[in-house]
Amino acid sequence: MKRKIVVALGGNALGKSLTEQLAAVKTTARAIADLIEDGNEVVITHGNGPQVGRIDSAMAALCREDSAVERTPLSMCVAMSQAYIGYDIQNALREELLSRGIRKPVATIVTQVLVDGDDPALLNPTKPIGKFMTAEQAEAEHEKLGFTMREDAGRGWRRVVPSPEPKKIVELDAIRASVEDGSVVICCGGGGIPVKKVGNFHKGVGAVIDKDNVSALLADNLNADILMILTAVDKVKINYGTPKELSLDSMTLEDVRRYIAEGQFAPGSMLPKVEAAARFVAGGYGRVAVIAELLQAGDAVKGKAGTVIFGD
Repeated sequence: MKRKIVVALGGNALGKSLTEQLAAVKTTARAIADLIEDGNEVVITHGNGPQVGRIDSAMAALCREDSAVERTPLSMCVAMSQAYIGYDIQNALREELLSRGIRKPVATIVTQVLVDGDDPALLNPTKPIGKFMTAEQAEAEHEKLGFTMREDAGRGWRRVVPSPEPKKIVELDAIRASVEDGSVVICCGGGGIPVKKVGNFHKGVGAVIDKDNVSALLADNLNADILMILTAVDKVKINYGTPKELSLDSMTLEDVRRYIAEGQFAPGSMLPKVEAAARFVAGGYGRVAVIAELLQAGDAVKGKAGTVIFGD
């Protein structure tokens, strides 16, 4: 049965450097090509946490070296990350599809996402970007660049930036038209470029939107059948890191609400994924969300791997 699937790629699908990314997207392309070869209609989104952090840091360093160089806004850094990540994904996926005898257009759409300029989240940085650091390195980064630094789910310290709620995908009509025309579309990269409307102009906002949040919005807007969030773990877990740790094959929306109330999911890690999955499922009858490891994408869409979230 042909299904429309929005696939949200996590950082493990992209690597942590340019060299790693080139290798990682080949593996990613094989997983996505499996879904397409099975007859599914696929739309791809992706994160940009390490990439946008590197771009922003490089631009800041350039400004320090040359006072005549204008500082590049964070929204522009998000746009740059969308383009170069999309470029690698579309090339790797097109190559993989052609090797299987599948001739299908693959294209990246640089995507803006409307946010509320008065969103309180803009005053409360929470979204981690850039590399992991020790506490000492984070303190030095704060002193040198003024960045807000925070410990990230036990994995080290990272810079955090505001993460407002996505309200509207500006290029939605172009995305929908391309999908209906038979293209595999890569869009909403890094959560989309956050913008606010000033007259008929979309002005960039200094923030990074959560990519799982935007993926749920996109899947809802496209009336997708499945939202698939591919990450570094095979299943959602409760009592994580304790002797009572348990991997979940499935969750109802009621389960999700209970586990969130119990504080089972880390705010900088699994929580946004579970919240986004539940939001999509709650938006329409028969919808399903899956959280799974990248290489298990083919099995996960058949209910043989990952954690499935479905309605009550």
